[in-house]
Amino acid sequence: MSVRSILLNRNFAGLLVANTILGTAFPIQLILGGLAGLVLAPSPTLATLPASIQTLAGMVAAAPISLLMGRMGRRAGFALGGLMTLMGATTATQALYADNFVLLCVAHFLMGAGWASFQYFRFAAGEVVEKKWRPVAISLMLSSLLIAAIGGPQLFIAAKDILAPVPFAGAYVATGLIAVLGLVPLLAVQMPQPKGSSQDTPARKFAPRAALRRPAIMHAVGIAAVSQGVMVFLMIPTPIAMVGCGFSEDTAGDVVRWHIVAMFAPSFFTGFLIKRFGASTVAITGLIIIVAAAVAATLGLSAMHFYGALIVLGVGWNFGFIGATAMLDAAVSENKKATVQGANDTIIALVSTICAFAAGFVVSSLGWVFLAMISGGVVVLALGVLFADRARVSHT
Repeated sequence: MSVRSILLNRNFAGLLVANTILGTAFPIQLILGGLAGLVLAPSPTLATLPASIQTLAGMVAAAPISLLMGRMGRRAGFALGGLMTLMGATTATQALYADNFVLLCVAHFLMGAGWASFQYFRFAAGEVVEKKWRPVAISLMLSSLLIAAIGGPQLFIAAKDILAPVPFAGAYVATGLIAVLGLVPLLAVQMPQPKGSSQDTPARKFAPRAALRRPAIMHAVGIAAVSQGVMVFLMIPTPIAMVGCGFSEDTAGDVVRWHIVAMFAPSFFTGFLIKRFGASTVAITGLIIIVAAAVAATLGLSAMHFYGALIVLGVGWNFGFIGATAMLDAAVSENKKATVQGANDTIIALVSTICAFAAGFVVSSLGWVFLAMISGGVVVLALGVLFADRARVSHT
C-alpha cells in the first residue's frame, strides 16, 4: 500500500471528507467560545467559561463514545457527535437571542461532546489501512483539518453578522449546518467490525488502569495530554488577550486561523517522520517546540508576537499529539483499543478542561505574559519527568 492507494481507499476517502467538513466547526467554536462568552458573561473572568465547559464535555463524553464505537461501530459514534453538535449550535443561537449565559454554556457542552466523537477519526483512519501505514493514515487524516483551519475562521467572519443585530448567531447557525453536511460522506464508509461487539469478548471487561501503568502507554497518554492541555491553555484566551490589547475581533480570528493551519499543515509529512525516526522522537520534539512557543509569547504583545507564538505552538502540538497517537496505537492490542482509547481521550480532555478553566482566570488576573511563562514551565517539567522515567525503566 502507498500514499496514493491510501487516498484512493473508499473508506479512508469517506472518513477524510467527513472529517474535513466536520472539522470546519472546530475553529468557529474556538472563536465563539471566548467572544460569545464575553458578550453574555456577567463578568469578564467568566468569558472563557463556555469554552472551558466545552472541553469538560469532551472529558465526560470521550470514554462513553469510545465504548459505544467499540460495540456499535465508528459510524454510530460519529453520527451521535453530529447530532449533538447540531443541538448545541441550535441551543447557542437561542441563548444569544435570549441573552442567556447559562444556556450558552449548555450549548457549548453539547458541542464539546460532539467534538469528542470526532476525535476518533484519527484512530478510525488507522483501522482501514495496513498496519505499517497507520502513522501515515493518522497524520493524513489530521491534515484534512488544514482546510478547516483556513475555511472555518473565514466562515465565522462571513456568517457572524448574518442575523444582526444579534451578535455571532449566524456563526452558530453555520456550525449546525456543518454538522449535518459532515455526516453525508459517512454513508459510503464501511468500517471493520468492532472487536468488542461480541458478547464473549474480554475487551468489554477489560479495565484500563493496569494498561495505563505500562510505560509505553503511560508516556503516550502523558505526551498527548501535555501537548493538548498547554495548547488549549495558550489558545483559548488568545482572542480575549488580543482584544484587550486593542486588536480587532477579525485580527484575533486570523491569529487563531493561522494557529490551526500550523496545527494541521505539518500532518502532510509528520507520518513519514514517524516512520523514519519513530513516534517517540517526533512526540518529544513536539514538546520542545511548544516550549519555544511559550518563550516567544513572553517576548511582546504586538501582532507579530501573537502570530509567531501561536504558529509555533501549532507545529509543536502537531508533532506532540500525532506522535503520541501513533505511540498509543502501536502499544495497544486490537481488542483493548475501545477501552484504552476512551481512557486516553478522557485524560486528555480532563487536562484540557483544567487548562481551559485556568486560562480565563490567569489571563484576566495575571496577564498574557504570565500565562505563557506557566505554559513553558509545565512542558519543561513534563519533559524532565519523561526523561527521568525512561532512564528509570532502562535501568530496571
